[in-house]
Amino acid sequence: MSPPTRISVISIIILTFQILYVHSIPLQTEFDQIPPKTLENSEIISNTENYHVISTTTETKETNFLSELLFDEDPGKEQCNHPGHKPGFSGFDYAVLLTMLVISLGIGVFYGFFKKSGSSSSEFLLGSEMSIFPVTLSLTTSFITAIELLGNPSEMYFQGTQFVLIVIPMVLVIPVAVKIFYPIYFKMELTSCYEYLGIRFGKEIRVLGALLYVVQMCFYTAVAVLAPAIALSKATGLNTRIAVVLIYLVCVFYSSQGGMKAVVIADTFQAAVLAFSLVLIIILGCFYSGGSALIFDTAAEGNRLEFFNFSPNPTDRHTFFSVVIGGFFYWTSLFCTNQASVQKCMSLKSPKLANLALGFSILGLVIVFLMNFYTGLMVYTHYSGCDPLTAGQITATDQLLPYYIMHVYEHIYSVAGIFVAGIFAASLGTVASALNSLAAVTCEDLLINGLNIKISPERGALYAKWMSLGYGAVSFVLVFIVEKLGGVLQATLTLNGLIGGVTLGLFLLGIFFKQANTKGAFYGGIISLIIVVFIGVVAQIADVEQPTLPLAAEACSCFVNTTTSEPAVVFSEGNSFTSFPLFRISYMWYSLLGAASTIILGLLISVIINAVQENRVMHITQRPSSRNRISTISSNNMNSLSTNFPMTPSIVTSQKLAFENPSVRIDDE
Repeated sequence: MSPPTRISVISIIILTFQILYVHSIPLQTEFDQIPPKTLENSEIISNTENYHVISTTTETKETNFLSELLFDEDPGKEQCNHPGHKPGFSGFDYAVLLTMLVISLGIGVFYGFFKKSGSSSSEFLLGSEMSIFPVTLSLTTSFITAIELLGNPSEMYFQGTQFVLIVIPMVLVIPVAVKIFYPIYFKMELTSCYEYLGIRFGKEIRVLGALLYVVQMCFYTAVAVLAPAIALSKATGLNTRIAVVLIYLVCVFYSSQGGMKAVVIADTFQAAVLAFSLVLIIILGCFYSGGSALIFDTAAEGNRLEFFNFSPNPTDRHTFFSVVIGGFFYWTSLFCTNQASVQKCMSLKSPKLANLALGFSILGLVIVFLMNFYTGLMVYTHYSGCDPLTAGQITATDQLLPYYIMHVYEHIYSVAGIFVAGIFAASLGTVASALNSLAAVTCEDLLINGLNIKISPERGALYAKWMSLGYGAVSFVLVFIVEKLGGVLQATLTLNGLIGGVTLGLFLLGIFFKQANTKGAFYGGIISLIIVVFIGVVAQIADVEQPTLPLAAEACSCFVNTTTSEPAVVFSEGNSFTSFPLFRISYMWYSLLGAASTIILGLLISVIINAVQENRVMHITQRPSSRNRISTISSNNMNSLSTNFPMTPSIVTSQKLAFENPSVRIDDE
């Protein structure tokens, strides 16, 4: 089977007019008229006291029918999972990908060697009065990772559209960020957002927040690079290790040499590449997979359209409540207490510009997500009669979109290269922003504040460059650990939810609860982290598989060989430890769980410590030698001994003033 003749991307315009004129593009194969005779054979075989034996195999009668039909008429018909021809990368595709990587490298060379942008640590980490447009695009690309680009379409394809509601909490984050968090950061003129925790609670909490961020982002960047590399390698033939090495080499170079300016400018270019790839795929999909009316009709027939699942069960993977409420805490932690986003906003001239950049970046993120979701429905329309996963053409859900691009648009020059370049651009933007922010957190929070190491501004830039390089190496090593994390979308949201929720809880504890003290925040945060990580780890061990919505393979033009497979039987221990409902809650609730447990435990411990300190003061003042002074101690004076830190940044404007207030740290006296 020879590959089809290729055409150039320029020829798409000509094809468009031809397609509109002919008006006859077949969306299905020659087996469209075969009536489905599916026999769902999933049932409980036995139910004992301790175990449920569940059959998970679905056998289809039409498969046997097609087997006889295909092999009677064409004995040489190929099997779907063993195709005679596999499309791969061409020279044009490699040229497009390498061009994107070379331009990204060139940005690092320019800012690192020709235009010195990092003469001091502050200049290297924050830039010098960046303009709003590139910062907005950089903020958008920071959280449009390759994980979402591959995971969102497969979510629409296999699970339906309930997850689309994740765009609602994105918009709800905007007023919270511009009214509560960023006014505090700008009033205190912070380089690291965790400096606020130090001002509010003390050095210990600042170091704790910084360490949590370091762990979170090191694993997050490893997942953001490895997961798309594996999916691309399976679908396109691109070597996984080569893809990982290329991404790390490029982003580590320009982030460590050019600093924040290089990161922001490179993100701007990569955002353009990403947007072009998404728009191109949607335009082509209108002609090769059907218009919007057909796409939504097919999705409705396949039970893919679901937006208002109001189930109160927290173990349901995606419901209206888990996506909107849990998603709100997830996005708040990413945009308000994550150094990668805070650092870019702080590089602007004023709070007003930062608020505008943040608002427009979130709106851009919403648009990209909606386009990505639509792509998933478009792919479902194309494969509604012949599911690639059922047919054995792909082995994992994350390979769905790359497989679609490679096979449907194989005959169009450089489309696959543009798509992969967009995936690489998303990975580069995520990793480069993370490396620069990790360098800032390490310099400001761990070395200068935590270890009391004095670093001059001139040497601070050099330290930050080496730290970016070092964290790139650490993240690269972690790539080989995160391979066991499972599905890319759920694994990443789980990781960010576990740690990001605790960090968000520490900030909320300091901003809204003046009675919270240092020890309460520290022990509350540690205990909460242990709880949510334990829940998350057990949930990963339990590995509860979410059943997909109905899939079909009766319209495949190749032979789907499922008749020889043995029925797969899953044994689940009915009374096992992992069956406890707490370990089966949706991963969307992890951010809320982490934040709520941190606040509750922090307040409880703070109240206990304040009561103990109050008793100590009363015991000292009630000594015999000072009985005459007991009456002079009023309730107002006694209240001044409790922790009393202001909720708004208008009163406390410097770290020095905060630590001169003895009531802030009375629990350590």
